[in-house]
Amino acid sequence: MSPQHKACQCLEHPHRRNFLQASGAITAIAFVGTGTLSSLAYADALTKAQRERLTPDAILALLKEGNKRFYTGKRQDHNFLAQQRASAKGQYPAAVLLSCVDSRASAETIMDLRIGDVFNSRVAGNVESPDILGSMEFACKLAGSKVVLVMGHTGCGAIKGAIDNAELGNLTGLLAKIKPAVEATTYTGERTSKNYAFVDAVGRKNVEMTIANIRKDSPVLSEMESSGSIKIAGAMYNLETGVMDFFAA
Repeated sequence: MSPQHKACQCLEHPHRRNFLQASGAITAIAFVGTGTLSSLAYADALTKAQRERLTPDAILALLKEGNKRFYTGKRQDHNFLAQQRASAKGQYPAAVLLSCVDSRASAETIMDLRIGDVFNSRVAGNVESPDILGSMEFACKLAGSKVVLVMGHTGCGAIKGAIDNAELGNLTGLLAKIKPAVEATTYTGERTSKNYAFVDAVGRKNVEMTIANIRKDSPVLSEMESSGSIKIAGAMYNLETGVMDFFAA
């Protein structure tokens, strides 16, 4: 690398926002726990060096910032072709998500993410399973992701189905995994799928119980969280407002 190129890297403005670029939000937020990253080169896809400088808390902060850009109408202009090319030879996602298949709740879009920023496992009702856990263990233990985020959403059809005791082929077994959250939800009003407040309360409880199940059923992830290597968190996405409510569980 020429001296001129190095000098250009060091002059990168430290406060321009973009999810995980060294000259953007990665610098603006990650400095809280890791020091500034303004000396790193601009990259269309997250590099291993950039990710290693981020703490789990910094990554969660970046996800929140991305969602804020989304619901305030200030999403970045993404060059997805450049991201595709930059990530083709390797990937270094900062987080692994477990989200619902709902077409209105695309995590990459509503958190203003780029190609290569996160792993995303999607299943109706965002419930864990051995295959999901295996994917998460790969993402964190082998691929280096530092956040596990379970993301539910308001008005979830799978939650409604579990409340209504719906039965349909393999869906019956999937909804059975959500029913414990229905029973565990404390709610004094109408406990039906027509009451959206109850549906959303169950949705949040389902996220909390899924997180508890991840910790219980995956000693790998539980140990990594205990050591501080990763953080496991939850979120509820509001279909009406576009806002994600992040919480620890």
